[in-house]
Amino acid sequence: MSLKKIVKKGLLLTMIGAMALGLVACGDNKESETSSLDKEELVLGFDDTFVPMGFKDNNGEYTGFDIEMAKEISNVMGKKIKFQPINWNMKESELNNGNIDFIWNGFSITDERKEQVEFSKPYLRNRQVIVTLVGSSIKTKEDLKGKVVVAQSESSAINAIGDYKNNFKELVTFDTNEQALRDLEAGRADAIVADEILLKYYTNKKGSDKFNFLEDNFGEEDYAVGMKKGDTKLVEAFNKAYDQVVESGKASEISKKWFGDDIVVK
Repeated sequence: MSLKKIVKKGLLLTMIGAMALGLVACGDNKESETSSLDKEELVLGFDDTFVPMGFKDNNGEYTGFDIEMAKEISNVMGKKIKFQPINWNMKESELNNGNIDFIWNGFSITDERKEQVEFSKPYLRNRQVIVTLVGSSIKTKEDLKGKVVVAQSESSAINAIGDYKNNFKELVTFDTNEQALRDLEAGRADAIVADEILLKYYTNKKGSDKFNFLEDNFGEEDYAVGMKKGDTKLVEAFNKAYDQVVESGKASEISKKWFGDDIVVK
């Protein structure tokens, strides 16, 4: 056999071998695809300052609407649940790295987030409201022009405000909504934009007569639970369990405890 033929045969064998290895690797990847549903314990990532959805009570115990719903739904799913406080700015990274199985903490559905996570069906509807101190000259969204507005960094409020922030004198962000609200109370900001559910809870606690909720807002949104992209098996099991908790009346009971009314999405 000539040297040329030997070289050509060798190259052909190398290519065939590489293709075979590629097919084996693809097969292994497919077989290695797993769902968090296969785990006995599911980890819930949340911002433990987000009252009333998930936070620490005076005894240092995790509580809130989302926490109680998570316990009920995990029971129906037959899973243990671990509550893991996370840096909210890193929530998608925590999920995709496998450190948590759920982002569950008043997590709003947006088109941008849909590209990064799988969402459960919506369980609450919310608005991004504008709140000022009583006596403020701000009566409409238009009045925010040239004003200092505060919000939580990496929150749905920031997404809702969008390019409208260009009308503000400044948009100041904080790690938590509570810090942002304190800035408003101190007079360093003119208004805060945040989840209505959260601000209703905080302002009632601090004294609702001190605050004014504008009729204008930055839009309505749905709260849902975020799961790892592609884990449709977990999403389907979650949605089924959620429906059972709603049908049993337990979701309504938890909602009335925290909000005074049944506001869960049926």
